[in-house]
Amino acid sequence: MIKKAIIPAAGLGTRFLPATKTVPKEMLTIVDAPIIFYVVEEAVKAGIEDIVLIQGRGKTAIEDFFDLSYELEDKLAKDGKTHLLERLTKIRSMANIISVRQKQPLGLGHAVLCGQSVIGKSPFAVLLGDEIMVSRDGGPNVTEQLSKKFDDVQASVVAVMKVRDEDVSKYGIADVEEKSDSLFKVKGFVEKPKLADAPSRWALPGRYVFSSDIFEELKNTKSGVLGEIQLTDSMNMLAKKQNFYASTFTSDRHDAGDKFGYLKANVELSLRNLELKNEMKNYIQELALRLQQGEFK
Repeated sequence: MIKKAIIPAAGLGTRFLPATKTVPKEMLTIVDAPIIFYVVEEAVKAGIEDIVLIQGRGKTAIEDFFDLSYELEDKLAKDGKTHLLERLTKIRSMANIISVRQKQPLGLGHAVLCGQSVIGKSPFAVLLGDEIMVSRDGGPNVTEQLSKKFDDVQASVVAVMKVRDEDVSKYGIADVEEKSDSLFKVKGFVEKPKLADAPSRWALPGRYVFSSDIFEELKNTKSGVLGEIQLTDSMNMLAKKQNFYASTFTSDRHDAGDKFGYLKANVELSLRNLELKNEMKNYIQELALRLQQGEFK
């Protein structure tokens, strides 16, 4: 089983300015919990025990969120309202949350490399801190599925999803050879290609399980035009040396780092919330009627 994970959460969140001037993007709320909480929750449900949060300057709110808040928790206990923090305390008791500072914004590859001192020689998962994956009907989540595939093939495996032509340039795209209905052998990756240059429509939505060999490739990867170390460049190098796989998954994915994706996540997760779903359904039906009547032009 994969027991360690890295969650890069050092981005500046410029797409959400001015909200993210003082609040980390990962701490923006989806229904009743910050984005980062859903990501950590996925890791814990997948059996991860050591979670490395890679943070930049001004991100201490994330670390504080997962830390003990004695005054608040004591007040809730005395008031008989411990259920309000039950999800958080459960996560905290099941996993070690370790904070590592990325001192310079040198890209996703560099952020992953910052976690090497904690990960060591173990295989590990990487979950992007603004991507929310929601498992369907109580089934295994994406990190669980990738961990199982890693165990089966004994090689690095990343999640892929089919995207529309107009969305190809937003993602890293995998060049793959199909091995089964859900598993592909990877030949390489192209970072945010033009449609004409894309080897497939299989995109990387931000979930990975790597062997520790990826660290050596990250150390040897040259920085790009913006001075950043691209994770996909290191993945390409590793794929040339050893077997590397990609897998589809059966969870709903929300890009909470995008404004529209963030709004969609709030709507869909509110429909999964027992306290809110009936009110939300009624509101959506009412809103649809108002749209048909031309209220929002």
